[in-house]
Amino acid sequence: MGEEAEAFMGTLFRPIKPSIRINSLKCDPTEVRRRLEEKGLKLTPVPWCPWGYWVEHLEEEGTLGNSLEHFLGEIYIQEASSMVPVEAAEITPDMRVLDIAAAPGSKTTHAAQRMENRGVIVANDVSIPRIRALIYNLDRMGVINTVVTSIDGRRFGRLLPGYFHLSLVDAPCSAEGTVRRSFRAWANWRPKAYRKLAEIQKALLVSAFKATIPRGIIIYSTCTFAPEENEGVVSYLLDHYPCHIEELAIPGLDPSPGLSSWEGEVYNPQVRRTVRIYPHRNEVGGFFVARIRKEEI
Repeated sequence: MGEEAEAFMGTLFRPIKPSIRINSLKCDPTEVRRRLEEKGLKLTPVPWCPWGYWVEHLEEEGTLGNSLEHFLGEIYIQEASSMVPVEAAEITPDMRVLDIAAAPGSKTTHAAQRMENRGVIVANDVSIPRIRALIYNLDRMGVINTVVTSIDGRRFGRLLPGYFHLSLVDAPCSAEGTVRRSFRAWANWRPKAYRKLAEIQKALLVSAFKATIPRGIIIYSTCTFAPEENEGVVSYLLDHYPCHIEELAIPGLDPSPGLSSWEGEVYNPQVRRTVRIYPHRNEVGGFFVARIRKEEI
């Protein structure tokens, strides 16, 4: 981090400001915002998501989760940086979309909102307990364009080759970027886990690549800072499959470019076009996002 190291570390130990996405599938966002502000909450727009807001003046922790708006599916409690992947995808209502590791549904419900409940989303997760949370959130948010599956995501490339216009790979990761929300991220931190996670991430990304149509888009994202799980995984895809990284311009975001190398490993030069979202630059949780274009084969 160089000269930014002190600011970076200092930000990690400050609580994160809660944020929500107002769900236009079930309500008038302007009306819901007015209602929340009448309750004394201060809502500040998230620049990169038209329905995203940071929330201040909460009386007690958990107020949003216990609110009527939450139970009615009018709001989804979602970290602001987690809204970037779907906004970076440029989703349109006529698409076939794969969310390969979907639970608990942040990206799926966001994508459905972008698609106006049209097109089709295949929302997959290998964990049955997490699938229950996914289905609950889809029902609560009024999502009707989504098929839920529970299979190993590494199978999609063989089962549905070249089928989806867009694939979202919000990969299971070491979650270093979530430490501002929960110090369990530190407690669970294990350097040896990077290698195992990276192999799973590579397999999921390759599967999503194969399941995507030529000229289609794959969004790869994690909530960790670990280069092994970020640039290392994307570099592997670039070196073995016909694709390229597209530049991301996210309004209101102060991103950092991907790393060229880490601990002696030199990555594909294109990973510099990926985006690292650092907490001290954006007052959000840490995130990594890559927009990958599959080339004609």
